[in-house]
Amino acid sequence: MIIKVCGMRNSENIRAVSTLDIDLIGFIFYHRNPRFVRMIPSGAGIVPDYSEERLRRVSRIGEEANLNEGKPLQRVGVFVDDMPQNIITRVYNYQLDYIQLHGNEPRTTCDNLRNTLDPDIQPGIKIIKTIRIQTESDLEKCREYENVVDLFLFDTRSETLDKNESYFNPSLLTHYKGKTPFLLSGKIGPDEVETIRNFKHPGCIGINLNKYFETAPAIKDVDKLRNFIDQIRNKRE
Repeated sequence: MIIKVCGMRNSENIRAVSTLDIDLIGFIFYHRNPRFVRMIPSGAGIVPDYSEERLRRVSRIGEEANLNEGKPLQRVGVFVDDMPQNIITRVYNYQLDYIQLHGNEPRTTCDNLRNTLDPDIQPGIKIIKTIRIQTESDLEKCREYENVVDLFLFDTRSETLDKNESYFNPSLLTHYKGKTPFLLSGKIGPDEVETIRNFKHPGCIGINLNKYFETAPAIKDVDKLRNFIDQIRNKRE
């Protein structure tokens, strides 16, 4: 199972989270989000600048940060209806492996970004499209992006009876018949271990974790993450 931890920014926290058994680490490039990456957190070894010496130094630091049982972390940049040139610049500067389009970006944007970036700027770049799922009919949105994106991220949630709150509800995804694999997302917190374990779908290849494991915006509780991940991976009952 792929485990993505998103909304990272603090250097020390990135280092700590990078030692966990995760696969993807996400950085949010949307200015209205409190986890917006405003500056270069060079101490985490995630962001090169333009000098060759800096690139070499960051590469060494990045190797130290990715003490993930020898498994290098891949970087995901999250964008919301951003200008293509801004996305391309951040892919280059942050050496992103994935672009996650979290807004209302059309199919043509996905196509154009891939054609621009691969192979000249970032060979093998992958694209994730977020789809918000509250009803079964929302799954129809996936058709536009089939054969264009590499992954869907399904933000699944349902309202409580009084409609004052929403909760994590992946059951709607049993109706998904598409060929593109997906990550589960939504209100996934420390108490959702059994819900995730019990959810079965051939297209589900992982989960996205974010604010429900935080002590403050962009600061993850490493112990909570570790405990959750160990349970998901059946390392701890």
